[in-house]
Amino acid sequence: MIQIDCKAQLVVVDSAGRETSLTDVVPLLALVDETGSIAQAAAQKGLSYRHAWGMLRAIEERLGGALIAKARGKGSALSDLGQAVVRAQRLCAERLDGNMQALASEVASELNRRLGQHGGAVRIQASHGYAVAALVTALVARDAASVDIKYRDSAEAVTALARGECDLAGFHLPRGAFREKCAAVYRRWLDPQRHVLIHLTQRKQGLFLPKGNPKGIRGLNDLARDDVRFVNRQPGSGTRMLLDLALRGIGIDPERINGYASAELTHSAIAAFVASGMADLGFGVEPAAHHFGLDFIPIVDEDYYFACERAPLATAPLAPVLQTLQSDAFRATVAHLAGYDPAHCGTIVDVTSGLRGAAVPESASR
Repeated sequence: MIQIDCKAQLVVVDSAGRETSLTDVVPLLALVDETGSIAQAAAQKGLSYRHAWGMLRAIEERLGGALIAKARGKGSALSDLGQAVVRAQRLCAERLDGNMQALASEVASELNRRLGQHGGAVRIQASHGYAVAALVTALVARDAASVDIKYRDSAEAVTALARGECDLAGFHLPRGAFREKCAAVYRRWLDPQRHVLIHLTQRKQGLFLPKGNPKGIRGLNDLARDDVRFVNRQPGSGTRMLLDLALRGIGIDPERINGYASAELTHSAIAAFVASGMADLGFGVEPAAHHFGLDFIPIVDEDYYFACERAPLATAPLAPVLQTLQSDAFRATVAHLAGYDPAHCGTIVDVTSGLRGAAVPESASR
């Protein structure tokens, strides 16, 4: 099987149309910032001092400004422009890498299908989540199953399962007041006789805030403030549906919120947006907030499930997936994700009970 990698980079294009990538120079700049020395930074990168200076000068020429600020007796430091270049490349990677990895997986799956090298792969369509990514990594690392993963809105994933286009459909449901309204979206596509649910994790969704909460955000009511800029998930996502319901439940019209029409495709992209200062507030799962050094206010607990066909559950390719989900090693991995609880990970739940919110094992529900 072939694998595809997809990486994000920024390219500077000057007035003459000449292109220069920032990919190679940003790590060098980061080391200058860390060591205070171009010579030390060059040595750590395995470059000569002359070559390192040549790289920096080439970028400075394209940008039209100095990347390094030298002060007598204080070594080298990044100029404001140099710091901005480093932040720009990091922001590019943070906001796009999750989506590009998903795209790379889809492209690899399509190419392998055409090469006849994807037989027996477990086909997963799922709402983006950290535990889902951990499962894919675990399956590949253990050589338990080859994986054809496509990240989709929750409703799209469940619809694909009903049409026979995937083996596992990942979706999430809030616990509490909005459970039934959200469950109704999936109920029409899930047949209790034909399908079952596999519990992946319980997790927390909430508000992402810059460190120290400079605007004194206390809860969802603050989204309606004129001085708050919000960044949202895309329409159709389970997170967007949940947030719409929660806001209407407290009498806030989403149209009044500054930035509500914005659309980012992953929790990581939301967190990167807030961390970069381009928004004051976002909504998503807790690990994304921790990864980007943000504060987090929990708003709702929810369950993440995989829906699948009942009949092939004990055979390949689903059997090794279920084994992985029920393993102590995988549960320990999920437990390390902030706000995630894998206590019922791998539990098979009948559709009716799962949508209602009861974590009842399939065997106990008969």
